[in-house]
Amino acid sequence: MSKKILMLAGDFVEDYEIMVPYQALLSVGLEVDVVCPDKKAGDSIATAIHDFVGFQTYAELKGHNFVLNKNFDEVNASDYDGLYVCGGRAPEYIRLNEKVLDYTRHFFDNNKPVAAICHGIQILTVAGVLKGRTLTAYDAVGPDIDLAGGTYKKIPATEAITDGNLTTSPAWPGHPAILKEFYKLLGIKISVE
Repeated sequence: MSKKILMLAGDFVEDYEIMVPYQALLSVGLEVDVVCPDKKAGDSIATAIHDFVGFQTYAELKGHNFVLNKNFDEVNASDYDGLYVCGGRAPEYIRLNEKVLDYTRHFFDNNKPVAAICHGIQILTVAGVLKGRTLTAYDAVGPDIDLAGGTYKKIPATEAITDGNLTTSPAWPGHPAILKEFYKLLGIKISVE
């Protein structure tokens, strides 16, 4: 039986931070349900492309549309083996939804694997699950981690940090690292012959 992953997203999720992990997780045989508050299977969410083009922070451009494949209100967190929290703009507002926080807490309360990237960590800060944890995020989220009782560690964007059942990366260049760690947490072994 395939392992199931719950993926949290919303309008203006970072394009790479939903598309790449979604497809990568499917490619190793996992079932992945992508949900957004107040939306159902078949609804689309807009994505944003974040790129550094000479400003003090990233520029935000319209990305692809992503079609959700699960009704948000039908999620039973106990049906899932792992949680993947996407980044971009979505976390800053979907973290205001109490069910998003409840779903997130379930994975920490039950020591199930969690991967969170970039701004996705904003959901974890509000869910109150970071006390005593060492993790990373997009630099601007670092103070939020410290305020939530965690320890923010600045690392290159190509790397990931794993602390217990949680793996995090600063941004989409870290996909190879965070996905490798998430697979380990899920007990998935990939070998190249």
